Amino acid sequence: MDGAGVRIWALPGIPEVCAGDDLAGLIGAALAAHEGGCRDGDVLVVTSKIVSKAEGRIVAASDREDAITAETVRVVATRGNTRIVENRLGIVGAAAGVDASNTAEGTVLLLPEDPDASARALCGTLRERFGVRLGVLISDTLGRAWRLGQTDIAIGAAGMQVVDDLRGGTDTQGRPLAVTVPVVADEIAGATDLVKGKATGLPVAVVRGMGRLVTDEVDTPGARTLVRTGEMDMFRLGTDEALAEGRTAGYAEGHAAGYAEGRAAGYAEGYAAARAAASGPSAAPDRP
Repeated sequence: MDGAGVRIWALPGIPEVCAGDDLAGLIGAALAAHEGGCRDGDVLVVTSKIVSKAEGRIVAASDREDAITAETVRVVATRGNTRIVENRLGIVGAAAGVDASNTAEGTVLLLPEDPDASARALCGTLRERFGVRLGVLISDTLGRAWRLGQTDIAIGAAGMQVVDDLRGGTDTQGRPLAVTVPVVADEIAGATDLVKGKATGLPVAVVRGMGRLVTDEVDTPGARTLVRTGEMDMFRLGTDEALAEGRTAGYAEGHAAGYAEGRAAGYAEGYAAARAAASGPSAAPDRP
């Protein structure tokens, strides 16, 4: 895939990855065999699945739903059998990133424990091997709110910028840019999915021509910095879930208010009746 000075291709020669494999060694050997190694400024995009396999993130799971529950921090929305959740990495998506494809029967694959750390390890080792500056992204497939289908995004990053902050510059008409911050890590990850695919056995892609994003340091702000959760989350729940939560809260508040009002009214009425009884003719005891 070529265009506007950027070249993207899938890297052949990566074998089936198993737990404990030297992933940096496998990728390095494939690079050396295919193009004689990396060039300065190259970006490698590595599918999270082979990172998880190398790190032994395969777990036995007779029921994939149980594995999803175990990886879930917060349920955002449910539709039938589909659960949109926030997982322990802060990523909001379907099934908490638990994957049952291309794994042995009765097992599922979890996302890497720390994708940014995994990217740093790969980046550092490959930079040392080839003596060049390169960036590494770890990608995973995700759906998007209000959009059909899926695309790849970056869940781990090292040795490169994950955003291209254009704020403070101007557009072609000379108007100031105030909010333009392209998430270049996600854009690159999505572009490489066009050449990697899902069933081709090509889990690594090379991007050449984006050297301006590659940094001298390996330890850069990673993909975790792209996650918008907590106070920054403008869509904490799905619509149906938000409405249900609002109704429940409203019912509880209304019930509590009604109970308090009724109790106060009953107390006032009882107190008034007691005072009236105490001041009436029958209040004093009979005397002979």
